[in-house]
Amino acid sequence: MGRKQRGRAARNARRKLPPNFESEEVKRAPHVLVFKRGVTVGNNVKELIKDMRRVMEPFTAPNLKVSRKNALKDFIAISGHFHVTHLMTFSKTQLSTYMRLIRVPRGPTLNFRIRRFTHSRDIVSALKHPQTFPKQFEYAPLLVMNGFQDDSIHIKLIATMFQNMFPSINVTNVDLSTIKRCVLLSLDPVNGFIEFRHYNIKIVPSGISRAAKKLLQGKVPDLSRFNDISDFMYREGNASESEDESTGNNDENEVILSQQLRSRGNLKANQSAIRLTEIGPRMTLELVKIEEGLCDGEVLYHTHISKTPEEITELRKRNTEKKRLKEQRKREQEENVKRKQDKKKTTQKSSSKQNDENMIESSSDNNDNDSDE
Repeated sequence: MGRKQRGRAARNARRKLPPNFESEEVKRAPHVLVFKRGVTVGNNVKELIKDMRRVMEPFTAPNLKVSRKNALKDFIAISGHFHVTHLMTFSKTQLSTYMRLIRVPRGPTLNFRIRRFTHSRDIVSALKHPQTFPKQFEYAPLLVMNGFQDDSIHIKLIATMFQNMFPSINVTNVDLSTIKRCVLLSLDPVNGFIEFRHYNIKIVPSGISRAAKKLLQGKVPDLSRFNDISDFMYREGNASESEDESTGNNDENEVILSQQLRSRGNLKANQSAIRLTEIGPRMTLELVKIEEGLCDGEVLYHTHISKTPEEITELRKRNTEKKRLKEQRKREQEENVKRKQDKKKTTQKSSSKQNDENMIESSSDNNDNDSDE
């Protein structure tokens, strides 16, 4: 029987990647792992996790497998090797669904309650002209923040956390063709809720007729009803922008391009219009608390609970004592393990020595018997 042939996945796993297969730009970019915490979260939360992984592409693990045995420290242990800078976890209780943002490796940790959310498939199915294609996820999205001008510490921490989760953009040399998506975070100053939106960005030439735009975009018109191309270009209804159902003739969405784009008709120094189409998911977030460290430190801010300075001092003393006892137990466990290992080595040495002595005695007895014979 011949040897069983390896599968394609096994063959690819044996291939060694070159030492410099990742560029410095990829290494410096923030990487986010999105996964669930808890035994059961439900199918709706699982689909929301998939949608958020799509939002964070390409600097995430879209096919990350998480088992029940995986603890938070397992992801923190591999974060340095895979350049992971943030962890985004989702959990569900009887009260609500929660999202945590963790800065690796020293914190802080932001806890949000998800008041409501909508999946990407529901948003796309409700659109008349959806804008979804695989190439829009080849580059990281552009982050747009609105309403975060407050000088409060928790607002600054929220803004800094979200800003560090997305790659920074150099305005002077950025390629506009790579900006295909944007994430909008809008803070409501009244109730403190944060609205999360995810849009596709489409840039189309403006200031030209509908007929010229179709020709520029590579669409072949039906000229069977016209005697000449001029009839098609100048017929009634072809000289307006009324076909755009999203924005109409809104001059606020029109810009002068500083560089030529890869899409047709968008030339340098020409006027183009920006069209935003929501692709989901959609979330309404409420900040619950901000913790120091990785989910186990001092509470820096709490939305619903406020403590007096005396209570804060007492909590700090309690946390300090708890950390001291934890370190003490850890040292005792390490000492016990070391003592057991030393005892095991001593036992093995004594047993091996005893075996050697027994072998010598048995061999000497055999020699005595041979001499008597």
